[in-house]
Amino acid sequence: MSLSARERERYRRHLALSEIGAAGQEKLKGARVLIVGAGGLGSPAALYLAAAGCGTLGLIDGDRVDLTNLQRQVLFDSASIGQLKAEAGRARLQALNPEVRIVDHATELHAGNVRELFTEYDLVLDGTDRLSARYLINDACVLMRRPLVTAAIHRFEGQLMTYVPDRGPCYRCLFPQAVEGMVANCAEAGVLGVLPGVLGTLQATEALKLISGIGEPLLGRLLTYDALEMRFSEFRVARRRDCAVCGDAPTIMEPRDMSRNTESPEGIRRLSVTELHERLARGERPLLVDVREPAEFAAGHLAGALHIPLGQLAQRLAEIDAASEPVFICRSGGRSMAACQMALRASIRSPANLEGGMMAWAAAIDPSVKVV
Repeated sequence: MSLSARERERYRRHLALSEIGAAGQEKLKGARVLIVGAGGLGSPAALYLAAAGCGTLGLIDGDRVDLTNLQRQVLFDSASIGQLKAEAGRARLQALNPEVRIVDHATELHAGNVRELFTEYDLVLDGTDRLSARYLINDACVLMRRPLVTAAIHRFEGQLMTYVPDRGPCYRCLFPQAVEGMVANCAEAGVLGVLPGVLGTLQATEALKLISGIGEPLLGRLLTYDALEMRFSEFRVARRRDCAVCGDAPTIMEPRDMSRNTESPEGIRRLSVTELHERLARGERPLLVDVREPAEFAAGHLAGALHIPLGQLAQRLAEIDAASEPVFICRSGGRSMAACQMALRASIRSPANLEGGMMAWAAAIDPSVKVV
């Protein structure tokens, strides 16, 4: 796919790089890249890939632009408020580079449409903020043999990894399973505005390398970034032979939406707010462990609760007596379920998940408790 005279002028700085040159730029022109999520991560990734001359860029996002998005989602401006993100993003990217083709998919990704959408693209970037979508995207890419660059952000920290079929582990090799809600989203926990800019730009970097065939992609490595410490760290990740989707005997044969199963895993007790209230009224003093973020805990919590944010729990499990049968608490029950799973793996006996979390407590027991 040859370059026009105008394209040669536009991409002159790329052509000057011997590693890219005209051949590499022509590969970029022929590339078809899909970005799932036109938010904090997808915004910088899309801008840089469009500027770099990726021939076809797809944007999947069913949400509309909100004022709170503008603190970090640089694809949009104040005039975009109320517009569909996919459509507003397409207009912005087309204005940036009319030489590329932008396709907007103003829809929510799910198991029913993932194959149809992914078929049109050669490379996928995951910029979503939901665990359920992250697993769906990973599984679809493994099953459809599509390279994937996935990133995630939380408060001041981010992580990034790349998957290429037959060349390294997938996301499930690193995190075999998870409970939706185990990590607070940006609305609940907050996020440093520039953080997704760093991770989204790194996603674009990985994509450009994969397309042009230069450098070493982030295969078998998880890159983490701590903005407060200004520190990058790297962790080796191996392919799991028992991985449910890319292992030797996979059990996931089709992309599927993550079930919101209300049954607790074996060994974890389900405790309603009414049951906990009755126990406290009888004078019982179970060990309450609140795993929310500091700002959430400070706003309102149950008296006597031990505060250990979920991100610190692995390092602080020794503070919990193995025979204490603790009750884990979060905002709505997702992160506390993840905490129960971690406790079980650490041989802490019979952990309980407070169903509905502090939201349920405020609604049914004590409306004066502030929950943020």
